[in-house]
Amino acid sequence: MHAVVLVGGFGTRLRPLTYSIPKPLLPIANVRQLEHLVAGLGRAGVSRVVLALGFKPEPFFEAFPEGLCAGVDLHYAVEPEPLDTAGAIAFAARDAGIDSTFVAMNGDILCDLDVASLVAFHRERGAEGTIHLTPVDDPSQYGVVETDADGWVRRFVEKPAPGETESRVINAGTYVLEASVVERIDPGRKVSIEREIFPAMVADGHLAAMATEDYWIDTGRAETYLRANLDLIDGSRRLILSSVGPQAHVAATASLVHTVVGENAVIGAGCVLVDSVVLPGARLGDGVRLERSLVMGTVGDGCDLTECVIGADAVVSAGTVAKGVRIPDPARSSW
Repeated sequence: MHAVVLVGGFGTRLRPLTYSIPKPLLPIANVRQLEHLVAGLGRAGVSRVVLALGFKPEPFFEAFPEGLCAGVDLHYAVEPEPLDTAGAIAFAARDAGIDSTFVAMNGDILCDLDVASLVAFHRERGAEGTIHLTPVDDPSQYGVVETDADGWVRRFVEKPAPGETESRVINAGTYVLEASVVERIDPGRKVSIEREIFPAMVADGHLAAMATEDYWIDTGRAETYLRANLDLIDGSRRLILSSVGPQAHVAATASLVHTVVGENAVIGAGCVLVDSVVLPGARLGDGVRLERSLVMGTVGDGCDLTECVIGADAVVSAGTVAKGVRIPDPARSSW
């Protein structure tokens, strides 16, 4: 079976980290996010993953020069211009010659979904498309999905007001699609699968949905990217990974509490790091304190940073005390 993974976005919400590396290639507990995702697809029987690329495709070629990721063959489909979700899926499927049932996924999610069970549900229903759904505490910030007792989608409700719907499940970004879905999408046209294709399939009675309570997170924001890292070292997931990369350099007097340290990162003497992620190659001087922060650049001696995001080329001057800042500031960037 094939899978199409959407990885062509700009990563705007994760800037400045994504100035230097595409979002799907950012590590989560020292494993690239895309590798987590593709490994799950491989366990479900997917033998070939088509990467729907757009913005910055070259880093993907460099990351996987043999055309393999987590033991799964890769095919690169580079769209000539942004085509939105449905347009990108259709372009990638056509480029790879997909002509049978396939999986499509957003590239900025992590979940413990058994994709094989979603495929089985899809086939049992005889659906043209099937959406994975996940419950959320506050559905008012999402588009929720209403289904009937047999798992057929009845309607979508965008950011519902209190009392507008009883549903608390949202589109979780993993789909099983028949090749006929691709034929619904005109080549080269910018089309949203959520706003155009899925509603048309609901009208035809061809769209099913399966809800699960598996672990699921959208990693596209700084706070959720941070949480996704920490969830993989504290037992929140079925898989538990090491918190410190084997090639990291951590001073003996540094204190790491619920923190991930990437490969070749340097942590100076007396540092105290709490609920944070120090990405590969970052450098922290002596006596640095981090709390709920993401660091990719250089932080000088004695800095105290809380809820900060530090990009790869940033240098934070010694003694800086800051909370809730991004360096460089995406609002002032020329990118």
